[in-house]
Order: sequence, then C-alpha cells, then structure tokens
Amino acid sequence: AVLAIASLLVPAARGAACPPPCRCQALGAARGMHVDCSSRQLRAVPALPPGTRSLDLRNNSLRSVPAGLLDGLRSLDVAGNPWHCDCGILYLQLWLRDFSAPALGSARCASPAALRTKALGQLTGNELGPCKRLLPVKCLQFFWRDLVLIAGAVITLLLAAWALKSSKKLVCQLKLSR
Repeated sequence: AVLAIASLLVPAARGAACPPPCRCQALGAARGMHVDCSSRQLRAVPALPPGTRSLDLRNNSLRSVPAGLLDGLRSLDVAGNPWHCDCGILYLQLWLRDFSAPALGSARCASPAALRTKALGQLTGNELGPCKRLLPVKCLQFFWRDLVLIAGAVITLLLAAWALKSSKKLVCQLKLSR
C-alpha cells in the first residue's frame, strides 16, 4: 500500500516542477527531462525544471532567449518563432551552431525588416549592427587574469635568463681570479 501511494506521489512531484504551459517527460535518470513548450503562444521562455536536457519551443512568439538559459541542454527546437535578429540573438545563434545545426537553419529572423526570413545560420556580424558587449563580463575578467599570468610568466623567464647569464660571468670571474 505504501509503495502504491509513493508511486502516485512521485509523478505529481515531477509535474509540479514542469512549467504550467508545457508538458514534461522524464527521459530516464541519466538522460534528464524533455520539456515540450511548442505552440503555447509563449513570449518568454519559462523557468525550466532542473535536469532539462531537451526543449521544444517551436511555434511560439519568442523574440529572444536570455544568455545562459540554454546551458545544460542537449537538444533544442526553436523553429516558427519571430526572432528579433540583433546583438541579443548572438547567444542563441552560437548555441545552435555548437549543438544543433539543423535548428540553426530552420530558425528565421522576423525583424528587423532588412533581415526578415533570413536563417540565423546565415547572419553575419555586420548584419547584427554594432554589438558593444559581445562577451559576458566573466569572460573579460578571465581574459585580464590570463593576460596578467602570461606577463608574469614572461617576466619570470627573463629574470631567470638574466640570473643564469650573471652566474656564468661570476663563475668565469672566480676561475680567472684563482
């Protein structure tokens, strides 16, 4: 009786984590969860449950995806959304390029007018306009940290070479003085 009650409660708990307009399906413990939010007239991507690995966002009213939202996913379908193709679309474009080339070809710009119907995969940097901040701040922090570490290594090598050269002169002077 206890097992029957527990089996009834576990699916309900999984459903509670699923965003209300979407349907969620467990793919197995190791494979995570599939979240189907297709054709729901969404204007924003809902909060995804932990362990989401597959996401279907087809045929909604999405114009952009916040940076970082897709991290952890393995598959994504975004066709049929009116994407606004400016600097804000770069995260989605790069994610699709890395993880889902077919989706990159099926996702199309709806705005601005000059890019209407163009596939995200065909966008160039010039078409997106002046993007002032392409890299997240954390990436820039790592860049400066790495630059300082490289400069420190170069200075250390120069000092070691100078010390080695000086020690040879000192050894030669000691031998000559004897």
